[in-house]
Amino acid sequence: MIILGIESSCDETAAALVTADRRVLAHRLLGQEAAHAPFGGVVPEIAARAHVEALEPLIVAALADAGLKLADVDAIAATAGPGLIGGVMVGLVTGKALAHAAGKPLIAVNHLEGHALSPRLSDPDLAFPYLLLLVSGGHCQLLLVEGVGAYRRLATTIDDAAGEAFDKTAKILGLGFPGGPAVERAAALGNPKAVPLPRPLKGSAEPHFSFAGLKSAVARVVGDYPPEDIAASFQAAVVDCLIDRTTRALNGLTVTPTALVVAGGVAANGAVRGALQMLAATRGLRFVAPPLWLCTDNAAMIAWAGAERFAAGLTDPLDTAARPRWPLDPDAEAVRGAGVKA
Repeated sequence: MIILGIESSCDETAAALVTADRRVLAHRLLGQEAAHAPFGGVVPEIAARAHVEALEPLIVAALADAGLKLADVDAIAATAGPGLIGGVMVGLVTGKALAHAAGKPLIAVNHLEGHALSPRLSDPDLAFPYLLLLVSGGHCQLLLVEGVGAYRRLATTIDDAAGEAFDKTAKILGLGFPGGPAVERAAALGNPKAVPLPRPLKGSAEPHFSFAGLKSAVARVVGDYPPEDIAASFQAAVVDCLIDRTTRALNGLTVTPTALVVAGGVAANGAVRGALQMLAATRGLRFVAPPLWLCTDNAAMIAWAGAERFAAGLTDPLDTAARPRWPLDPDAEAVRGAGVKA
């Protein structure tokens, strides 16, 4: 079984071909860093136009890399949300057109499910259920992954996501775009104990995350400390919050997870991965993280999520709508905070 995956939910345009036995036959990705760098963040309209220009050539190139024709593909998987709605529509409409023209099933993939299942693409031994820390530019959640399409949300952010805080901190410190890697590079040169920064909700009975106050605290100390020390102290604060909230989730589980898993763009951060690996070791759990290229937005994870859903008999009609918000656990209790990333 071969799945064509399409990703266009933010500022990466990507196409990939993945098999049911976990072979990545081809993967093409085009980032938009240069287009968004002057603005210090992603501009949705620019991103959508770039997806329109890039997506068709990337799909053609991916098929050529794999030595395949569209007729050889068993299904088309495209991100249908959540994300920047203009970009999501570009990828989903393209997926619909290809599925209709080739007479192939369409699989509308939740971008978060792509991240949630991506560790199973790189680790065939990862079995359900596992505890997932999903940390990206738009989301910060703890989920019990019980199976394909079965997710129990244990915690989410009540304001900013961890990756969003990294990006905004990079902008505050003038470190450049994209912010996550820029902060990590600066942090490697700084003292993580130099700047007294808060750890929002650390130790709280509330299970959720909060990073808006940490971001604001960074803005208040600019000029008082070297940027490298601020970056290192900020990164240490984020790690402390992630470990504290993940520990709380582990303590509250009524089932034993097969592993502690991290996925999403922030999972590429070395300090985050290292701290979670240590936490897993103290709990006697396996620690699983995708390779770095599979952490950030990509089409291989969308194709793999499509393969998992297709194997479960899950396909979607051609009138499936693009969604800017799409929670993995629609039954999860609403949390306080106007900017909740569901």
